[in-house]
Amino acid sequence: MHDVVLRGGIVHDGLGTEPRTADVAIDGDRVAAVGRDVGAARRVIDVGGLMVAPGFIDAHSHSDMVPLLPEPQPFKLFQGVTTEIVGNCGLSFAPLTERALPEARTKLSNLSGGAEPHVRTFGDYLDEIEAARPTNHMAAMVGHGMLRMCVAGMEPRLPAGGLEEMSRLADESFAAGAFGLSSGLIYTPGAYAATGELVALATVAHRWNRVYATHMRDEGEALLAALDEAIEIASRAQVRLQVSHCKAAGRASHGKAPLLLDRLHAARVAGVDVRGDQYPYLAGGTGLAALLPAAAHAGGAAALRARLRDPDERRRLREAAEDPSTTAGVGLWRSAAPADILVTSHTDARLVGRTLEQLAGGSDPWDVLCSMVAADPGAAMVITLMAEDDVRTIMADPLIAVGSDNGVPGDYGHPRTWGSFPRFLGTYVRGLGVVSWPEAVRKMTSATARQFGLAGRGWLGPGAIADVAVFDPATVGHRGTYEDPAVAPDGIPYVLLAGRVVVDDSAFSGGRHGRVLRAGYR
Repeated sequence: MHDVVLRGGIVHDGLGTEPRTADVAIDGDRVAAVGRDVGAARRVIDVGGLMVAPGFIDAHSHSDMVPLLPEPQPFKLFQGVTTEIVGNCGLSFAPLTERALPEARTKLSNLSGGAEPHVRTFGDYLDEIEAARPTNHMAAMVGHGMLRMCVAGMEPRLPAGGLEEMSRLADESFAAGAFGLSSGLIYTPGAYAATGELVALATVAHRWNRVYATHMRDEGEALLAALDEAIEIASRAQVRLQVSHCKAAGRASHGKAPLLLDRLHAARVAGVDVRGDQYPYLAGGTGLAALLPAAAHAGGAAALRARLRDPDERRRLREAAEDPSTTAGVGLWRSAAPADILVTSHTDARLVGRTLEQLAGGSDPWDVLCSMVAADPGAAMVITLMAEDDVRTIMADPLIAVGSDNGVPGDYGHPRTWGSFPRFLGTYVRGLGVVSWPEAVRKMTSATARQFGLAGRGWLGPGAIADVAVFDPATVGHRGTYEDPAVAPDGIPYVLLAGRVVVDDSAFSGGRHGRVLRAGYR
């Protein structure tokens, strides 16, 4: 007798093939059979008319510290997501050395969920998350930014032997189970790295057959040059390349989506195993300080505050941000208008939920921005950067998977934290027909599982791990907005995690049943 049978659903295997009406039988944590007359079960769930798919895999998440929150967090399970890739954009929570600790407190504040960063190895971090028992499965990468902070803090130059020490820490992290190396080259200290430094670290990833995932140096005016750099790093190091949250950002770059995709396809023809991910929104979300040039951040938070309180420094930084002759390290200031910048967190709660334009009133928005960042360097924003045509063009390409780029759930933030996957399905698949249902499921499952080496996940068939998402194609969606983001999705009534029903008739079971996955371990 089986443990669970999902009866009569429209079953997608996750590989992009056409679905079939079938039963799915589950024994323990594995799928036992898919077909007709699979036998009796201790529990039978009628899923007639619903789509049954492998549990969704979030290619780009910042849920690193969510398991340490006091209560279980089902916000991803409600979206059908059973596995998340964390440690993105160069911002992993390990390794952390004494050298990194002072600046890590500021740099990671918006992603920490209130947990205090402390000295730890990558293996320590995985053990800590495992002991806390995550609500869904997690696979972690090691961040280039954190490796750099461990040896140089926020200084632009590495000390003597710094790259060798970063390589040693990366090697130690891969041995502990890191699934890849991530970079965030628009952020400091990652922005200070030259291409050769990234090649050296990606070569360490190559020795472990791990992926290199990058938030590129520029996603706007210098998008193509940044893509060329990412492809060069992957080619020289001979690693798989994941281009994070693919976009054409900023008004000057709208319409560049076909050029981005052409670069990715040409790289594959040339032998680089490159893929990407995308969230289904026109706005991104990041730290408010990302609007400033990289030079503003040199030396850390104290130096940043001092610069922003100096009128002459503010003027020099603005000139750098607005200099039309350069795109390197200029920040996001000229990519969006003040009306497109919504403050989502700040130590002064009166600022939250208002745009920079509203906050400025009749004052200079640049001066208001500098004052806000000086008061709270860890403040966050939602920033509208993309054009709808570009979003759909990128989404339709077979090389692009789905990733939420979510933060820690709270009262405010970006709706992608609560709704990326159902929004993709409801708005872009059912509503706009950007891709077919089988292709949509593939983008949320096997496309990411293969890229990151998640054995047994991302497909639905006998022997697969029984992570399963059941959704209603007629109602799946998300009603969250930028002003009211923390809304539960619709149309995902059942989710199974390693054979256990964790979302049951749209209600969370209440348990922490996720696993910490470790690359190279069974």
